Amino acid sequence: MIQINKNLKEITTRIPDKKYEFFIELINQLGIEISEDQITEEHKSIVRERIKNSKPKELASWDDARKQLKF
Repeated sequence: MIQINKNLKEITTRIPDKKYEFFIELINQLGIEISEDQITEEHKSIVRERIKNSKPKELASWDDARKQLKF
């Protein structure tokens, strides 16, 4: 995922375990900010429960939901 900000770009990537230390050292040497925010298992569990309990007939399509948003 890459998000473009005025002066910043955000990249989310997956690094093989054996390359992780090298990657972190490279990022540190380049002076790049590292954010290791993770979604907790508790939060994932809540989302899974909501999905399981959802009723497809009550869900709106993305097109319908988007029409209700105000930009």
